Amino acid sequence: MADSLTASVPADLDGERVDRIVAQLAGVSRSRSREWCEAGRVLVDGAPVEARRRLRTGQVVVFPEPEPEPGVVAEPVDFDVVYADDDLAVIDKPAGLVVHPGAGRSRGTLAGGLLHRFPDIEGVGDRGRWGLVHRLDRDTSGLLVVARTPGAFSELRRQLAERRIGREYLALVRGTFDVPRGTIEAPIEPDPTHPGRRRVAPGGKPAVTHYRCLRNVPEAGVSLLEVTLETGRTHQIRVHLAAIDHPVVGDPWYGRGPDPIEVPRLFLHAARLSFDHPRTGERLTFRAPLPPELAAVLARLGIDASGEEPPGVGEEGGGDRSRLGTALSEADGGDDGAPEPDHDA
Repeated sequence: MADSLTASVPADLDGERVDRIVAQLAGVSRSRSREWCEAGRVLVDGAPVEARRRLRTGQVVVFPEPEPEPGVVAEPVDFDVVYADDDLAVIDKPAGLVVHPGAGRSRGTLAGGLLHRFPDIEGVGDRGRWGLVHRLDRDTSGLLVVARTPGAFSELRRQLAERRIGREYLALVRGTFDVPRGTIEAPIEPDPTHPGRRRVAPGGKPAVTHYRCLRNVPEAGVSLLEVTLETGRTHQIRVHLAAIDHPVVGDPWYGRGPDPIEVPRLFLHAARLSFDHPRTGERLTFRAPLPPELAAVLARLGIDASGEEPPGVGEEGGGDRSRLGTALSEADGGDDGAPEPDHDA
């Protein structure tokens, strides 16, 4: 491996996960370490290793020589604050806004805007991603929760891992549904043939997505879905829906061919977010209306997006459960399928 470093696991890291060991040895964040593992750039005994594997003292690990991680610059960035108190803030992220600095992007991120709006989040969570409990893809709009104290960050991350943070999305997809609701269970891994993309594969991380059809529009060849995440893999909703031949309308990566209708962008919006307040324990629920450009698409289809839930497909048909690839209990060797802390669909 070019530009790599080799180190032995020290005694004080005996039994720890690979991502933590590499983060400590390389002096990078856990998220950077996990990204290296997913890309096959961390080797143990000469072979790529998964982030969750635990190592023993003396085992030899090979990992990339780290480049300086991009920092975050506090700067004005346009986004709406739905709610804020001393412990947390809930943000409505517009489409097109990158959540945190990364390769080729150091300015104009949500992370920089948050640091400008809430200077107290510096030092909370991961460097360069201060306060961010989870994230959304650049082209996905909608709700995110941000921690403003270390205690709130730890508690919200714990809720995320325990699947107690509710995340519901609205997605317009190709095709129509005979069955009103369903669950997609399919492991997801990085696509080695398309850097940055993900794919369904038996050896991937467990991923579970639930959907409910709110409206079929057969004359346009599309349907409006309410989608709920049980896990939170990168591009999970987009990959899962494409895997059952209902890709999200406006998706340039997973869409495979022209869309049946014209849309201004990816039609995916994080519409509802719920969690227990990290200090008081009160259950909080927030909703974000569709952005005007997506509401206009539904208006053309004759669907009212003013806040009333569209009438659903008849419920008497039961549900569909799609298990693609290997069953979850077999797919990932004991991984509990908890959401990746810094990823979301």
